[in-house]
Amino acid sequence: MLLEITSPEKKIFSGEANLVQLPGSDGLFEILHNHAPMIAALGTGRIKMEGTDGKLQYFDIKGGVCEVKDNVILVLSE
Repeated sequence: MLLEITSPEKKIFSGEANLVQLPGSDGLFEILHNHAPMIAALGTGRIKMEGTDGKLQYFDIKGGVCEVKDNVILVLSE
């Protein structure tokens, strides 16, 4: 899956992921390969991303929105 994290100022991350955990406005949720299309509001918290090499990366956000479609995860955050 392709994960792209963008803030109003710049692109923060773009890369392939096996798993992405996001801080939804109602709690944490995870996205795996072939997830159903969705749009979700995000709260303040930490994005956890497992790369295709198995390594974990973390990104702190202060809210935003996430769109999942065709194995592409777009995160627009503060």
